[in-house]
Amino acid sequence: MAIRLTEQPSLYENLEKKSIAELLHDINEEDKKVPLAIERILPDLEKLISAIERQLRDGGRMFYCGCGTGGKLAVLDTLELPNTYGCDPELIQCVLGGGVENLVLDLEEAEDDVEEGWQTLQEKNISPKDIVVGISASGNTPYVLATLKACREHGIPTGSLVNNPNSPISKYSDYPIEVITGPEFITGSTRMKAGTSQKLICDMISTTVMVRLGRVEGNRMVNANLINNKVIDRLTRTMMERNPSLKDYDFCEQTIKRCGGLKKAEAYLLKKGILKEQPLGIN
Repeated sequence: MAIRLTEQPSLYENLEKKSIAELLHDINEEDKKVPLAIERILPDLEKLISAIERQLRDGGRMFYCGCGTGGKLAVLDTLELPNTYGCDPELIQCVLGGGVENLVLDLEEAEDDVEEGWQTLQEKNISPKDIVVGISASGNTPYVLATLKACREHGIPTGSLVNNPNSPISKYSDYPIEVITGPEFITGSTRMKAGTSQKLICDMISTTVMVRLGRVEGNRMVNANLINNKVIDRLTRTMMERNPSLKDYDFCEQTIKRCGGLKKAEAYLLKKGILKEQPLGIN
């Protein structure tokens, strides 16, 4: 394996002697490098997302697979999708070293387990209809590497997100992404730039997939679940903007609550003849 850039010495020395202002400036300078590193791999990311979309459209599922920071960020991504986009919680899931149920325990030692990941996928009835995306800053986390190897042996499509070039994990990925973020501000602390790149890319993957699968209309989360008053208010205002003939906020709010969602409320009003045409911008 090539020298791991994520483990190389920080570009900054004598951190304990720096002022708060100096530390913040230097961290920010390093963070600025992350979007530029992602920009360089957008073509590879497009290939991965296209593959994910194909699998999901054909009835498959997507699984993130990771440990540490990358795994935890992936769990966060999957947890937010059902409420944000109204999708099935099983559509995009995460296989986390030590188990998602033990997320807060931070079981870092689980990254050396070479059996757990594949066992967990088997329990979820993994098949070639699905796709598994491994996340590892180093690019050689045993948990992730062993899981992707098993997936390849069983004909299951794989993608990966790593922060070092020419990594072993990339070699076992059909759609590898190598985001080269370089040495960390604190030597080896990949929760920083590497983790930031992982968070941004998880956002890009899930958001793009949800848009492509029709869970967004215009630029609005029209399928969001009614989880709190803020979301209900947002959906009510969206409904009135999409349907200019609806002028009564309270009526729209109550209809959304009664029907269980914005799209369901619009379908109900169309059926009743209260709405005469499809919402603005919708064919």
